[in-house]
Amino acid sequence: MDRDLNLVIVGHVDHGKSTVIGRLFADTDSLPEGKLDQVKENCRRNSKPFEYAFLLDSLKDEQSQGITIDSARAFFKTEKRRYIIIDAPGHIEFLKNMISGAARAEAALLVIDANEGVRENSKRHGYMLSMLGIKQIVILVNKMDLVNFDQKKFEKIKEEYTSFLEKINVNPLGFIPVSAINGDNISNKSKNMDWYSGKTVLEMLDVFSNELIDINKPFRMPVQDVYKFTKGGDGRRIVAGTVETGTLNVGDEVIFYPSGKKSIVSTIEDLSKNLDHCDAGYATGFTLEKQIYITRGELAVKTGELKPSISTQFKASIFWLGKNPLEYKKTYYLKVNTTKVEVVLEKVESVIDASTLGIQKKDRVDRHDVAECVFKTNKPIAFDLTKNISQTSRFVLVDEYEISGGGIITESIEDEQNWARESIIARNYKWESSSISSEKRAERYNQKPYLVIVTGNKSVGKKRLAKEVESKLFNEGKFVYYLGIGSLLYGVDADIKAHSVDTVEHLRRLGEVSNILLDAGVILVVTAIALSKKDVNLLKTSVGFDNVLSVWVGKKVSTDINYDLHFPTIHKGEELEYASLIKEELKNRRIVYNPW
Repeated sequence: MDRDLNLVIVGHVDHGKSTVIGRLFADTDSLPEGKLDQVKENCRRNSKPFEYAFLLDSLKDEQSQGITIDSARAFFKTEKRRYIIIDAPGHIEFLKNMISGAARAEAALLVIDANEGVRENSKRHGYMLSMLGIKQIVILVNKMDLVNFDQKKFEKIKEEYTSFLEKINVNPLGFIPVSAINGDNISNKSKNMDWYSGKTVLEMLDVFSNELIDINKPFRMPVQDVYKFTKGGDGRRIVAGTVETGTLNVGDEVIFYPSGKKSIVSTIEDLSKNLDHCDAGYATGFTLEKQIYITRGELAVKTGELKPSISTQFKASIFWLGKNPLEYKKTYYLKVNTTKVEVVLEKVESVIDASTLGIQKKDRVDRHDVAECVFKTNKPIAFDLTKNISQTSRFVLVDEYEISGGGIITESIEDEQNWARESIIARNYKWESSSISSEKRAERYNQKPYLVIVTGNKSVGKKRLAKEVESKLFNEGKFVYYLGIGSLLYGVDADIKAHSVDTVEHLRRLGEVSNILLDAGVILVVTAIALSKKDVNLLKTSVGFDNVLSVWVGKKVSTDINYDLHFPTIHKGEELEYASLIKEELKNRRIVYNPW
C-alpha cells in the first residue's frame, strides 16, 4: 500500500462538500462500526431525511466531545492507500489550515454545484490552491440530479471554469459529474450519466501521486520550544519542533537562524528511545553537544545546505480575508513557522480580484483581494522563498486577534542592517563559547543579561540616571556595569576617532563590547546622545532584539526612535525615582528576580 496522501476538499457553501466527504467515508467502509446506522436512526427519530453530510457532522461532534477516533476511522481508504482529509469549513479556516499546520496538502477536490454553477468563491478557492502550489486538482460538478443529469450543463461549467483556471496556470486532472447524495460517480459509475466515460472519484484519487518526499530537500525545523529537565540530575536541554523538510542525523552540525549560533546534534529524542535520525514530518527533539542559548522561533538548518533568507523586509503574494482592509501604518502580527513578530505593510505593488483576475493599483488591500505586497517586520526573521522551500515560506497575518490573511514569501529584500547581520552571523558561527553556559550564569547571578540604553538630547540627565540605575541594581546584589559611549572613543575607537565622524562604526563596536559583557551575564547600562531607530536596531542586531530596553530622557523626542520608556528632563535629586521605574520594568520583563 502506498503512503498516505493528504487531501483537501473545498467548495462554496452548500455546494455539497460535506456530502461528498460523508459519501467517501461510507462507500469505502471507513466509518466507525455502526455509525451509518446510528445516524440514519437519529434522522428517523427526528423526522428528517438522512443526508451523508450528517456523517461528517457526527464525527466532528465525537471529536469535540473528546471521544477518540482511531487512525483507521479518521481516514478513508482505497486498496491503494489511505487519504487524510484536511477539512476547510470556510475561507479563513481554509487559509489558516493550509498555511499553518495542514499545509502539506498534496491534492485537492474542488466541488461546484451543477445547479448554481461557478460562483465567485469557486474562483477564489481555485486561486488559493494555485497560490499555495497545489497542482493535483480534480473538479467535482455535484448535484447533477438537480439538473436532470444534463450533459450540456456539465460541459458549460467545465468550459467556464477551465477558462478561469488557465489564466492562473492551473491544469486540473479532470472534471467529474457527480451526485454525492445518490452516489453517482463517487465509487461506482453512474447509470444516469452514461455519456460520461471517465473515472469515478475514487478511481481518480488513486491516480494522484505522492509528492516528492520532503527528506530530499534541505533540513528545516522551526524551533517550537526548548525544554530543560532537572529531575534526578537530568540536565538535558531538548530543542523541540517538527521537521518540515530534510533529515537530521546524530553528529550533524546545525545552525540556528536568525542568530547564527551553531552546535553539534548529540542525541535525537523519542518518548521511548533514542534515535539516530529523524525525517520530514516528524515531531521530535534533539540535544546539543555545546549548550547555546536559543529560543522559540529560530529556524534550525544543517551546515553546508541551502541557507534561509534573513531580513526584516520581504515581498509576498497574499490573500486578504479580514473584515477591515489591509492598510499602511497599521501594525499587524505575522506568524511564519514558529515566529510571531509585528509587521507593517510597506508597499502594495498590485492588487488582483481573485474572482475576476482584474489588476488594480490601490493603496490598500480589501477583503477577498489577492495582492503583491512588501512587508517590514520589527525584527529579523528567518524564512525561505516559496520557489526553494514552500513549507517555510508560508505565513499568516493577524489583525486584532483574528487570522485575516496569509500568503507566501516570493522575494527577500535587503534591509539597512543586512551588512551588520551578516558579520554577526559569521561572528556567532566562529564564537568559542565558555564552558559556563548563560543559563548557569543566570542561575548564579539571579538575573538575565540585558542591555539598557539611556539616550536623549544633551544635558537632560542621562548619565546621572544611568549611574543611579547601576548603583541601585549593584546595591541589590546584581552584576551590573555602566558604560558611556564616550568611554569607547578614546579606547576601543581610538583608531577611528580622528579619521571618521560616521557613528555607524562607533555603534558597531559598542554593540560588540555589549555582546561580550552580556555573554558574561552582566546587565549593561549604556548612555549615548540622541540615538535613532536605526542606531538602536544596529545594537539590537548585535546583542539580540529581545535583550534590549531603550529609554529616552527629555521632553522633546528629536529622533524616530521607538523607545520603551520616556522620561522628562531629570533634575538633580530625581534620579532614584526614575531608576526605580527602570528596575520595575526589568522586573516585569523577568530580567531580575528569579528570571528562570
